[in-house]
Amino acid sequence: MRIVLLSDIHSNLVALEAVIDAAGSFDALWCIGDTIGYGPRPNECVELMRKHAQIAITGNHDLACLGRIDLRDFNPDARKANLWNGKQLTPENRAWLEPLPPSFHVDKQFLLAHGSPREPVWEYLLMPEQAAANFEYFPNQVCVIGHSHIQLGFRMRHGSEHAERFLPEPGETIELHRSTRYFINPGSVGQPRDQDPRAAFAVFDTAHNSIRFHRVTYDVAKTQHQMQEAGLPYDLIHRLKFGR
Repeated sequence: MRIVLLSDIHSNLVALEAVIDAAGSFDALWCIGDTIGYGPRPNECVELMRKHAQIAITGNHDLACLGRIDLRDFNPDARKANLWNGKQLTPENRAWLEPLPPSFHVDKQFLLAHGSPREPVWEYLLMPEQAAANFEYFPNQVCVIGHSHIQLGFRMRHGSEHAERFLPEPGETIELHRSTRYFINPGSVGQPRDQDPRAAFAVFDTAHNSIRFHRVTYDVAKTQHQMQEAGLPYDLIHRLKFGR
């Protein structure tokens, strides 16, 4: 099976369509949260996840758009964009988003958590020390995370107390060794923050027990134009060009 791993779409339909097209034929799709927020096409992105995602979890921006967490926890630009996104949602799309959990136990091998196992909604898992501490919060071999908008991973061998961070190159494949545990962040579809504006995702190949990291170019200017039409904040529009 080929399972697409993606996160942080953030209502960027142009990027999401590019990712789905680039992924080619796949058997399943796991969405790691923040389907909406920031961007200009919340309903269309939710509808594509309703169509393609076998498993989906929620993120902090999804919860904010739904009015489930305090918007004062966000900066002014994110607050404005989340308010706008929430107002656009159809009843059907809101009903699909509402019950999604912030983490999900898939099987003995995989856990999904938007931020981290320790704090699924808010923790940005960026440092090896954080990863080492978080491995204590779940028994699975692999936890797929999002939230930071950075395509990266951590690995820690059984018996070790130290985690190693790695930043994969586009097209790089890692094999999931039985003696090692992992955090995998496929990166952000709709708003990358690793100085690479291309949409990011990953694919888990069950036959080879491996994960391949991908980047795909999309029409950033088209998304920016859609955001301008919606009256979304300038800085959110401008940053897409630079992947930051």
